[in-house]
Amino acid sequence: MRKIQALIKGSVGAIGLAMTVAGPMTAMAQEFPNKPITIIVGAAPGGATDLLARLMGREMSEYLGANVVIENVPGAGATIGMTQGASAEPDGYTLSFGNMGHLAANVAIYDDLPFDPIEDFEPIGNVANVPMVLTVSNQSGFETLEDFLTYMEENPGLANFGTSGPGSTGWLAPSLLLSLAELEAELVTYQGAGPALNDLFAGVMDAQIDQTATMIPVHTEGQAKALAITSEERIDQLPDVPTFAEAGMPEFDMVVWNGLVAPAGTPEDVLVRLEEAVNHALESEALNERYVELAMQAPSPEVRGREAFGALIQSDVERWLSVLTDMD
Repeated sequence: MRKIQALIKGSVGAIGLAMTVAGPMTAMAQEFPNKPITIIVGAAPGGATDLLARLMGREMSEYLGANVVIENVPGAGATIGMTQGASAEPDGYTLSFGNMGHLAANVAIYDDLPFDPIEDFEPIGNVANVPMVLTVSNQSGFETLEDFLTYMEENPGLANFGTSGPGSTGWLAPSLLLSLAELEAELVTYQGAGPALNDLFAGVMDAQIDQTATMIPVHTEGQAKALAITSEERIDQLPDVPTFAEAGMPEFDMVVWNGLVAPAGTPEDVLVRLEEAVNHALESEALNERYVELAMQAPSPEVRGREAFGALIQSDVERWLSVLTDMD
């Protein structure tokens, strides 16, 4: 496994002094939070990651009794935002929202990744598992997955996919698809899924693969055409869209996990309070109604907590190191 450069943390002495002034850990937890909390999202507004962070932030704010502010820091497959989050003061007031690309696959993609997703973050919780949808522009003329695959086979390298750059799930998905099908296409980088969608609607991009939270309204509102989804069965929100298995490519089964992390060194009692807020959010009726609308699944309690989420990040770092090495 390649060596990841760890970030230099803030002064341990300063943290110790602050804790001494604040009193015991229990007192600190009771006082937390007493000011707004920021969740850094390493993607532009308008995509699935941004939407999920905002949904979680709203419900967590209600539980914590403090404002939760979303700060979008897009670029470089979310590494800019995740690096900023990793180097933040470990006091629970700056969190990061990421997915399997940001917190796992990036280890295999960037030789000089400026943060270590395992060493530089404390897991808080896995908040959503989301299928991916392959969508093409209305101008492309493709009606089925077979149409699109045949075109790429007959015209190597001519088709293009809009992506948020290496490390984003919108980049990992077409990379994996092309590798499995042994095809070539151009992957074009945007600042996020939202900007990429604008060019998909205009016909500048042929295709985009993104999470259901982004792609359901795109298809239902007729802005672009969904060809296949990575869920095991068709979903009610896209009844006319076949699964990849139905469309003839069962080996493409990528489902994206999304979660919340804090900088390493965040006090234990603060992490417990934040985990409680995540659980409250995932049990709220309003959030679950939105999850149903967007075909997202909340992880069960036994697999979404801090320990389980940390193990998931570790295992997916290893998995993507293997997958992306095989793709080279």
